[in-house]
Amino acid sequence: MTNRQLAETVRDEFVPQTVHLADELDTGHSPDLAQPATTVPAQGPEPERLEERRSTGTSRRSDRFAAAGAALAALAFTMIVFTQLAPFDGLLGFVVFAWLSFVGIYALLVSFDEDGPAVRDRMAAAVVHSLGFLLLLGLVVVVLFTLFRGRAALVHLNFFVQDMRLAGPLEPLSVGGIWHAIVGTLEQIGIALAITVPLGVLCAVFLGELPGAFSRFVRTIVEAMTALPSIVAGLFIYATVVLMIGFGKSGFAASLAITVMMLPIVIRASDVVIRLVPGSLREASLALGASQWRTVWHVVLPTARSGLATAVILGTARGVGETSPVLLTAGVNAGMNANPFSGWQISLPLQTFEFVKSPQPTMIARGFGTAATLMVLVLVLFIVARTIGGRGPGQLTRRQARRRVAQSERDKRRFLERQSATPPATEAMTSPALPDRHREPEVDPADHREERDA
Repeated sequence: MTNRQLAETVRDEFVPQTVHLADELDTGHSPDLAQPATTVPAQGPEPERLEERRSTGTSRRSDRFAAAGAALAALAFTMIVFTQLAPFDGLLGFVVFAWLSFVGIYALLVSFDEDGPAVRDRMAAAVVHSLGFLLLLGLVVVVLFTLFRGRAALVHLNFFVQDMRLAGPLEPLSVGGIWHAIVGTLEQIGIALAITVPLGVLCAVFLGELPGAFSRFVRTIVEAMTALPSIVAGLFIYATVVLMIGFGKSGFAASLAITVMMLPIVIRASDVVIRLVPGSLREASLALGASQWRTVWHVVLPTARSGLATAVILGTARGVGETSPVLLTAGVNAGMNANPFSGWQISLPLQTFEFVKSPQPTMIARGFGTAATLMVLVLVLFIVARTIGGRGPGQLTRRQARRRVAQSERDKRRFLERQSATPPATEAMTSPALPDRHREPEVDPADHREERDA
């Protein structure tokens, strides 16, 4: 069949059927095709008041009443069970039974007003909030217990300004203190931070800005070192620095052992926060003509400054409380030694360990007082780190703002001086200082007259 015959066949057979089908749709004679596939429900009357949109991030008054009622009912039910119905005892069992009763009663109260997904949502919220409260309660109990056991030593001023050179195990709390341990801790953690912070941030920048096979290998090694036992780090520094090099036990050797423990934490946390910096900021900086390292210094690191401060805090909290590596590399000294590069130097964790080993109540009180002082020292370091690195990207201090304003004034004066020293454009074009190749040759008028006469 030729193309012409095929066209005639389509025109004779299919076109009349299409026209007939269109006519049926217009007139409604074909019930199967004329009926719409879906039906639109009829609109009811307009509501008098629009429904208020509820925020899912806040709780209603009924939710708070249900939680309070469930807590009281769970407490009462647990007390009845533990005192009247069953031979249960123990604080831990009481707390677990009360918590399970609270979750069950709270779900029952919520189910009276809500459907299945809402009940599950309330139960999940109750479980999450309960676990958070449990963690906070554990932290508060640890802090309060340490302060309570060390209250006898903390009320004496000599505890913070004297060392233990003249204090024996039987001496009262009015003699001796932990001043030498405080100095040792500050020097050791200061040296460790001076090594860890630049090295850790530089390694994190390498992992985040230069991806490749070697960076993945380095990241794997860092993740493996995160779980390194502290005693292994102490043995490594003891074998290499103390025995092989012959440096001896000192505060510097303890700082190196603490550095081994802090470095993986700082690198891992810094790597995570640097990778969270939006790529559009890097692309904008590179599009303006900045180099990669200038982009890292002026864009990436200032943007991730708050996260980097958190990484330093995590590393400091890990290193300042280490006892095992310090025990092997620093030694135990009862007197003041402010030189970290010579002689034994004790720190607060090791001093706490030495105090609580003694069976004397006064030494145990000194141990808990030393632990409380260590917690306060960590809190002070945390506040300092958050104050320095807690500002957002682009947020300047007053001193930095004044420095930027002064720099802008100097730039303005420099531009004005350069503009005043540059000659105007019209004078520059007519200046005799232009090169000879840019200057038109001078023509004598007598030559023009001779050419015209000829």
